[in-house]
Amino acid sequence: MWDHLYRDGRLATMAGTDPYGAIDGGAIAVEGGRLAWVGPESELPGPVETLARTVSDLGGRWITPGLIDCHTHLVYGGNRAAEFELRLKGASYEEIARAGGGIISTVEATRQADEESLFQAALPRLAALMAEGVTTIEIKSGYGLNLEHELKQLRVARQLGTVLPITVKTTFLGAHAVPPDSDAEAYSESVVAMMPEVAASGLADAVDAFCESIAFSPEQTARVFQAARHHRLPVKLHADQLSDLGGAALAARFGALSADHLEYTSEDGVAAMAEAGTVAVLLPGAFYVLRETKLPPIESFRANGVPIALATDSNPGSAPVTSLLLMLSMGCTFFRLTPEEALAGVTRHAAKALGLQDTHGTLEVGKVADLCVWDIETPAELAYRVGYNPLAFALKAGVPISEAHRL
Repeated sequence: MWDHLYRDGRLATMAGTDPYGAIDGGAIAVEGGRLAWVGPESELPGPVETLARTVSDLGGRWITPGLIDCHTHLVYGGNRAAEFELRLKGASYEEIARAGGGIISTVEATRQADEESLFQAALPRLAALMAEGVTTIEIKSGYGLNLEHELKQLRVARQLGTVLPITVKTTFLGAHAVPPDSDAEAYSESVVAMMPEVAASGLADAVDAFCESIAFSPEQTARVFQAARHHRLPVKLHADQLSDLGGAALAARFGALSADHLEYTSEDGVAAMAEAGTVAVLLPGAFYVLRETKLPPIESFRANGVPIALATDSNPGSAPVTSLLLMLSMGCTFFRLTPEEALAGVTRHAAKALGLQDTHGTLEVGKVADLCVWDIETPAELAYRVGYNPLAFALKAGVPISEAHRL
């Protein structure tokens, strides 16, 4: 017998070629934390009451895979509300960064904070995301800018995943910004020198960098990626956010899991991503907060078959965002994604952006039983409504996530 059977549901499997991979009148069975059966209830191999130890009637509710936030900077000290005011007065993101604000101001606050303080500050941010059905999240370092404090961030990120019922994938973002006491060339070499200890610690699942005029050149980024490759760590890249330095093509050259932001990505960059299988991660929260006008090349991504993911980019400066559902709405409104593309962007394609496509992101037999059950009439409502959370409940590896767990 299965552990649990959920019947009378409408399934957005996000697999196959039908819209949403939808199955009306569907059922899902869970066994050992994995999906053991997915399909129309009429095709179950026997009477419902004989198939599972417990049976739940969903009353026609929709079920989707658990949501995946594949790009965040969730662990940090302080906040940057003052910079928000400066931008409203006309200062640009680049001007603030060059004046010693931006990422560097968060680095100072993060270095001053101990692990417990960082952990307690991150908890409510993570709880807000989980309350909307996020069951898997990526958390980057990048606010330490030296080995001691980068590892501190990564430890806190991992701790969050042990205390709360959520899968946490960690990313070493040592090459996030240039410390005030260094220059880009020297510090990029320092990041390369950190790589052996980062890899040996087992605290990083991937390596990221910020390839931009205010951060690191393509050549410096390539050296960081070569070091990551030597230590068998996959890479991803903050690419082409403020200008086209060929970041997307660089990410593709190293077989990156994803290239993220991508407002200025060229056709050559898109083609390289398509050939490499690199996911385009769009971050509408940063686009909104920074009041950007340059759109990522969505039509080119579609034409070239590049998977498109969405994420919050949750961070204290350019995206103080803790709502992945809001990113669905913004992805559709700003970038003209369809609601189905937006949902795929926080399920199937987000899983691929984290290298989890074999275990997460769709409702298919054998995958981890991370599920969301929604009080909606159609999956499009998840992108259509603004500031509304229709989550009835979520499962993590087959176990219901209670409100107490979220908090």
